Amino acid sequence: MAHTIRQAVASDLPALLALYAQLKPGERAAPDGAATAAWAEMLANPCMQVLVAQVEGVPRATCTLVILPNLTHGRRPYALVENVVCDAAFRRQGLGLGLLHAARERARQAGCYKLMLLTGSKAAGTLRFYEKAGYNRVDKTGFVQWL
Repeated sequence: MAHTIRQAVASDLPALLALYAQLKPGERAAPDGAATAAWAEMLANPCMQVLVAQVEGVPRATCTLVILPNLTHGRRPYALVENVVCDAAFRRQGLGLGLLHAARERARQAGCYKLMLLTGSKAAGTLRFYEKAGYNRVDKTGFVQWL
């Protein structure tokens, strides 16, 4: 499917919230004051990039890339990918894979020594998707502590 990948802009907030509502059912899909403030903070953060894959000008998939400074590994930064979601009507068409490849390239350009991703999904198809994108489940063990 023909799509373009770009960094999100302020006007993308309603489309992103609609995508996040698919990721986390029950999330508010319409912008409110708190979402607008958080979005402004995200856009102003030089360590954070929200990428979108758009089809016919509409964001249909997104992921967040965070590049963090570091004192180990020759002071090379590392990167995290989070909030990966593709509109259900546009899955299996290359948008998500394109986004993850774009995130990897941006992390490489920033000099990162690793790129990490956690998923809460146990679905075999989702795990295969991340493996197809180049991630593995062998090298590290992930832990989460909810606050």
